Amino acid sequence: MKLLFVHQNFPGQFLHLAPEMQRLGHDVRALTDAVNTTGSPVPTLRYSFKPEPVDPKATRLGRNYTTMSDRGVVVARFARKLRDQGYVPDVIFGHSGWGETLFLKEVWPEAKLLVYAELYYRGQGGDVGFDKEYQAFGFDQTLIAQGRAAHMAQALAHADRGLSPTEFQASTHPPALRRQIEVIFDGVDCDRLAPNPAARFTLPDGTVLAPGDEVLTFVNRNLEPYRGYHIFMRALPEVLKARPNAQVVIVGGNDISYGRPPPQGGGWKDVILDEVRDRIDHSRVHFLGRIPYDDLVNLIHVARVHAYLTYPFVLSWSMVEAMAAGTLVVGSRTAPVQEMIEDGVTGRLVDFFDVPGWSAALVDALARPEAYQPMRDAARARVRARYDLRSVCLPRQVDLLTRLQRG
Repeated sequence: MKLLFVHQNFPGQFLHLAPEMQRLGHDVRALTDAVNTTGSPVPTLRYSFKPEPVDPKATRLGRNYTTMSDRGVVVARFARKLRDQGYVPDVIFGHSGWGETLFLKEVWPEAKLLVYAELYYRGQGGDVGFDKEYQAFGFDQTLIAQGRAAHMAQALAHADRGLSPTEFQASTHPPALRRQIEVIFDGVDCDRLAPNPAARFTLPDGTVLAPGDEVLTFVNRNLEPYRGYHIFMRALPEVLKARPNAQVVIVGGNDISYGRPPPQGGGWKDVILDEVRDRIDHSRVHFLGRIPYDDLVNLIHVARVHAYLTYPFVLSWSMVEAMAAGTLVVGSRTAPVQEMIEDGVTGRLVDFFDVPGWSAALVDALARPEAYQPMRDAARARVRARYDLRSVCLPRQVDLLTRLQRG
């Protein structure tokens, strides 16, 4: 088939699928924003999007749709040039989050359109208002959040099919749209992530960590409240006090992925760190920023415990990767995590805001690794059976694209 992937940050969620379709002999291309310089073995075309400033007073709740639809228009015009050159894809697979797929059916009505329906914004029952400490919450915020879903609804309504990575993320869509969605996880490479006794990870101070060491990890793209950074840091003083040999390794940037920045500007890293700065041993708390994926795999392999928290929102790959590596995950008792972890069976769950509960759970997990070995084994077995990249997820994704092509 002729297959076109569309993603402003390509490859994004198509990191494994696009090369796999290419390997299978299909004519695969990608379309992405010109500011995205990430390399790929897939031939990649780039459009240039320079949005005009939006006047909030004029557009009001439509300002988000204005920006997203403007991008969609730019992508459609670029696509029309491709059509004029004779290119007509059989299947288009695009992320619906930034408006890129909105008008592609107007250019290629004969193509099948699959959208990656990552999450549907809603005013109640999700991330909005979940954390009263860091989120402005009221009727206006509810309306703003619900209004942000307009382009996502349009994208899915005009698509032939949708794909969400988890049941929770699919469930955020209204019933009429949920019926269009298949749930297939992106996949994690369970072979590469298999426990590795020979793994080593060197900290910036020269300390070399190995499997069996008392290592606690916290990993996210950025350190921010949406991913529970504040709760984790508030739990650390008691953890470090109770476990004098523990090393805490924190991976994540200081930008904003989700939610609002601190009122004083900048990122959340130091704002939260300042709360506990005088109560932690800084020689045992290591902030690494963002690190290459190979280094992340080594870190996961030497970790005894991995802490993962999230609002009711998009699930991070890192949590599932830790489970695949046989690392004990202590996760927040929120819907995205509960879909993956059964408390006491494949990991531990703690109420998101229960700081003393987090301290106690992390201390116990660090202190008694042998008691948690059955959970580690069960977690790895569950991920291999349900979320393995090669044996489960890629074949299902390929099958979905094949079925779409055949109608």
